[in-house]
Amino acid sequence: MGTYLNLGNAGFVEMLQSDYVDKTGMISLINSTIGTKQKLTCISRPRRFGKSYAAQMLCAYYDKTCDSHELFAKYAIARDPSYEKHMNQYHVINLDISGFISEAKQLKTPLSDIPAAIHKCMLDELKSLSAELAGVTSLNNGLLKLVRNTKTKIVFIIDEWDSLIREATDDPDTQEIYLNLLRGWFKNNNFTPEAVAAAYMTGILPIKKQKGQSAVSDFEEYSVIKPRIFGQYVGFTEKEVNLNGTRYQRSLKK
Repeated sequence: MGTYLNLGNAGFVEMLQSDYVDKTGMISLINSTIGTKQKLTCISRPRRFGKSYAAQMLCAYYDKTCDSHELFAKYAIARDPSYEKHMNQYHVINLDISGFISEAKQLKTPLSDIPAAIHKCMLDELKSLSAELAGVTSLNNGLLKLVRNTKTKIVFIIDEWDSLIREATDDPDTQEIYLNLLRGWFKNNNFTPEAVAAAYMTGILPIKKQKGQSAVSDFEEYSVIKPRIFGQYVGFTEKEVNLNGTRYQRSLKK
């Protein structure tokens, strides 16, 4: 079990210890994009809409290093035709970009160092997986080698992808370095088609407002204004609020 690569399902296990509202139907939507040109998904929402919770759920479902059947058995996704086909069948890369920012601030290192830090952390972890990967010096080449050796693609899950863009508002050079990192994964004809099964990315700001939108322009974006098919899975629906109000004997009326 890794820190950024193949984290297992521990995060989702913890979620299920509290009151969990079934949002596993989102998995079927991501499943439907795998192997298509629409495999890159970005959810743009303010904080407290459950974006990070969904990331933990997706990690547990896709990660090939664990068996999550028992965790999902009683939820909606278990009744979906795509359930078994994609359950625990992929490598998963899970990054919380805000975590890298918090660490940089704590250590008083410049934001410009963060893209290199992300690259180094992932490369070091990749090299530790096996002797065949120990000598790789390029992250993307190493990930491609992992995919080819294991015949298994990668699901990328990136939480708060735009946090570095927001923090480095007055530092276009840092923004560009970071966006180039994303381009290497999601807009790279020598990498994306072969290595990426799907991507789930969250942010606060809409993609279209980013100066470097070309880095993520291939993503299908689902915003607050246009949530489309993801509307019921990000935040609580009126029905879910009513059910929880009844459960805890709370009136929803003013």
